[in-house]
Amino acid sequence: MQKQTRVVDFGKRSGLKVHPVSIGGMRLPDEEQAIPLLRQAIDAGMIYIDTSRGYPDSEIKIGKALKNGYREKVILSTKWCPWNLKVEPTDDTSAECTYKRITESMRRLDVECLDFYQLWSINNEEQYHQATQKGGMLDGIFKAMKEGLVKHVGFTTHDTPENISRYIDQADWCEAILFTYNMLDRTYEDVIAKAHEKGIATIVMNPIAGGLFTQDSPPIKNAIKKTLGVDDSVEAAHRWLKTNKNIDTIVCGINKPSDITSTIENYEKPVFTAEQMKHLNAEFAKISKQNTGFCVNCGYCLPCPVGINIPPFMQAAYFSEFLKIDNQAGEMYGWQMNPVNASKSADPCKCAECGKCEQKCTQKIKIIQMLKTLKSKFGQSP
Repeated sequence: MQKQTRVVDFGKRSGLKVHPVSIGGMRLPDEEQAIPLLRQAIDAGMIYIDTSRGYPDSEIKIGKALKNGYREKVILSTKWCPWNLKVEPTDDTSAECTYKRITESMRRLDVECLDFYQLWSINNEEQYHQATQKGGMLDGIFKAMKEGLVKHVGFTTHDTPENISRYIDQADWCEAILFTYNMLDRTYEDVIAKAHEKGIATIVMNPIAGGLFTQDSPPIKNAIKKTLGVDDSVEAAHRWLKTNKNIDTIVCGINKPSDITSTIENYEKPVFTAEQMKHLNAEFAKISKQNTGFCVNCGYCLPCPVGINIPPFMQAAYFSEFLKIDNQAGEMYGWQMNPVNASKSADPCKCAECGKCEQKCTQKIKIIQMLKTLKSKFGQSP
């Protein structure tokens, strides 16, 4: 007999139920592995699927996995926006273009309707306005909903909490929001609570901080061991999220069977006590970027006179200097140094040491020295 898994409300507005762990379709393996992997996840109860037109061939793999009766078992969601991906050079924020992208995703997924279609990456007020103005993207989704092609609508975001709070007040149409949230990044804690209170489904991405909690970081492991007496950072991250009753489901990126089984096993373990949460939050506050004096991506250091995009390099410095995860820091540094991304940032080795960035830095970071340290650790090329 298949094990019965618990479900929770997927927000009051949608009227749907969902498992606390859902499927993230961004980093699926090759098709031969992805199809049985997706079906394993669905059979385990992970019925909400988050994908995007912008995740290379994710929609196509998912569409093939949903054959043989699996489509009827899931809540299928995809998304798109022109500022992340222009499928055609003429793509824009019009209702007509959005409707075209909806029908294209349906063909790629090979389905007759979508349970959710989301406005992807609403990251500032201008994008929110473009998406929701008359004749904009949202009207394209409404047209698809009227025709029975889409059942529910929401958005994903990396905007400021203050802006998102205003959107929640305005968006009576919104049935779900996808946020970043984890033990090391509690930026959206209050707006997640507000969305939940309003009946909007709350979905969390990056539950283990983009894989950060799988890394051997002494400060993270020490914070967890000091509080819980255990070494499993991923288990702690999952149970910490499960303890927050304002979160409906987390998106779990699946690449192998153990991603499914281990995450569900963690979610079947007890929630933390109020005392454990208090101590965990206090320990992680000590190693947060805000409290350790590292870059909070405010951008006040910019523009750099020689064109260096300083914040990503400072993020790499945080991983290396404080979290002690040099492999991930090196990857971040290498990505910024890659010639393919050269248009995004000048080589930090070209720093003129003018000091203007340090004068404006709200965290008082010794940026010039950090750039030198990164160069000495990771070299001038990927």
